[in-house]
Amino acid sequence: MASMKIASILAAATLVAGHGYVTNATIGDTSYTLYQPYTDPYTSPKPERVSRPIQGNGPVQDVTISDIQCGGDAADGYPGSSPAALHAGPVAAGSEVDLYWTLWPESHVGPTLTYMAKCPDSGCTDYMPNNTAVWFKVQENGRDGTSDTWGATAVMTAGGSVSYTIPECIEPGYYLVRHEIIALHSAYSYPGAQFYPGCHQIEVTGGGSTTPSNLVAFPGAYSGDDAGITYDAYKAQTYTIPGPELGDDDECDAEEESAYARRFSGRFARVM
Repeated sequence: MASMKIASILAAATLVAGHGYVTNATIGDTSYTLYQPYTDPYTSPKPERVSRPIQGNGPVQDVTISDIQCGGDAADGYPGSSPAALHAGPVAAGSEVDLYWTLWPESHVGPTLTYMAKCPDSGCTDYMPNNTAVWFKVQENGRDGTSDTWGATAVMTAGGSVSYTIPECIEPGYYLVRHEIIALHSAYSYPGAQFYPGCHQIEVTGGGSTTPSNLVAFPGAYSGDDAGITYDAYKAQTYTIPGPELGDDDECDAEEESAYARRFSGRFARVM
């Protein structure tokens, strides 16, 4: 019996080490412990987090189900994650956010991607985007040419992190942030790619009035036959990151130019 228990513990440890999730974040000047799937459900009282619950360290492989949004395992009774109790921040628009993953296996090459969605004025704690096209992409890092360096390479060493920048011109308010790694080690055919999404909630201050374009829904943003989802990662070939185009600085620049024009017009009118 003792040997069986030891075997079970070792198997569980191997499972935990085999995949991963974001465990901590630095948002503004504050460090946050994110949802811990192997301890939080069994802690009383349950810790209040800024990140939404996930099912564990395993992947989502069906891009058509709700689990693809913020994690989950609906087939085994763990549907797409529910809202978290707290928001991180307030944090200024234009700030960088660092996300720290559990140690990521070297075999699980793939891109990192980050999206944001505007929550209601009341916050994200009761908000579920469902199938609405509300997500805009703020970060992506794929393959460096045809090399073995990927977006996920940064978290294959202890203490590695992925960073994204909150766009400086978006409206102030509450946002849901969706971050993921897509592991491509078995992506020769669909379903084969492994998605590891998770979501955290932030309050953004400052900013401007820009409403980002290229909004997508989850599920809906990805298709199984996308070039970045069905892909042989072991060939020396370029990689196309899935999803919408990354929002560029043009939208922020356009807002700055418009604001400048309004200020200049006002001064000119006073002179006249």
